[in-house]
This record gives sequence, structure tokens and C-alpha cells, in this order.
Amino acid sequence: MSPTAAILIIGAYLLGSIPFGLLIGIAHGTDLRKIGSGNIGATNVARALGREWAYACFALDVLKGMLPMLAAMRLLSPGDAELRSDRIVLLWLWLAVGCAAVLGHVFPIYLKFKGGKGVSTSFGVALGLWPYFTLPAAAALLVWVATVLLWRYVSLASMIASVAFPLVLLAAIVFVPPWSLAELWPLLLVATAIPIMVIFRHRENIKRLAARTESRISRKSTPKT
Repeated sequence: MSPTAAILIIGAYLLGSIPFGLLIGIAHGTDLRKIGSGNIGATNVARALGREWAYACFALDVLKGMLPMLAAMRLLSPGDAELRSDRIVLLWLWLAVGCAAVLGHVFPIYLKFKGGKGVSTSFGVALGLWPYFTLPAAAALLVWVATVLLWRYVSLASMIASVAFPLVLLAAIVFVPPWSLAELWPLLLVATAIPIMVIFRHRENIKRLAARTESRISRKSTPKT
């Protein structure tokens, strides 16, 4: 692994570990971990501080996934002599940077490895990995919005959208002529792992959904966790 790749991976994890939701809450004299679901994501920010700060939290959590991904695609490019001959190695390096950002959000070093659910930061990573993840992420976002409008459960929408993401990517690999499974299988593998992580992190929400005690949002939508 090149020094550039190592720096990007470490930097992505440290950036992903920044608990923006918690910091926003503390700035307002509120500890999100003691309110509502106890989560430090945008949905709990909305419960504690209102939609405006929830949107700010959502944007910051997205950026801490997207910016490392954009940096990786810029600094680790097919033009590099060591990467030009092996496209799959390049994809794995990009994915390592993105996964480091998400793991930072879920297991932040600054909070004793107890963080958020990773949906917003995963979305940021997907937006940054153009075009392979960006287009499926846009489709997953539409699924998320439709689910929220239909049932008004953010947790349910996040889980359904996460499942839609790899399915849309697989369809694109099959039907978009320049794309091929032989070359893009690392992307599909990681994309398939995303819903597993998201659903695992939402296991308490699943219990509340089954018991019909999960909180719904108002008709005015709020961001994802």
C-alpha cells in the first residue's frame, strides 16, 4: 500500500469519527445520548433541536463520507504507474477509504467506539464514488423518500433504501454495457455489506417497529440518521 493510500484511510477514519450531531447538541447544552433514541444522528438532532439543526447534522455527516472519497479518487487515480495495471486494486483502495469513513462514524475513536448508524456517511461515500455508487445512491435516495412519505418511519426507510442500493448497482452492472461484473465485483461485494451493517445497527429499531412503538416523523420530513 502506498503512503498516500495509508494517509487517506487513516484521515478518512479520523474525519468519520467526528460526532457532528453530538457536538451540535453540546453547543446547545444538550447531550443527544440522553435524549430520544440516544443516537447521535440527524433524526435525534431533529427531536432535540429541530429540523434546521438536523439538516446541518445530516449535511456534515454526508460530507465526512463524501470528501475522503473524492480525495481518494483524485489522489489515487488510474494514471498512477503502480495502479494503472490493476483496476481491481484501485477499486479496493477507493473502497478502503470509504469504509474507513463509515467505520469512523459507527465506531468513533473520540467516543470510545460508540457512534451512529452510518447511513448518512455511507450515503456521502456513495455520492463521492462516481459513477459506480453515485447513481445507485440516487435511486436509493428516491426509495428512502418514498418510504418515508408512505410510512413515516426513518429507520424503516433507511433499511429499505440500503437494500435497494446493491440491487440497483447489480442491475446497472448487468445492463450498462461498459460495466462488467468481472471488473466491478469489489464494488458489489461492499455494496452488499452495506445493508447488512445498516440493518444490524437498526436492530433496536426493528424491535420497536415489530412492537409498533417506533417513533414516526411528522408530515414534514426530516433527514436520515
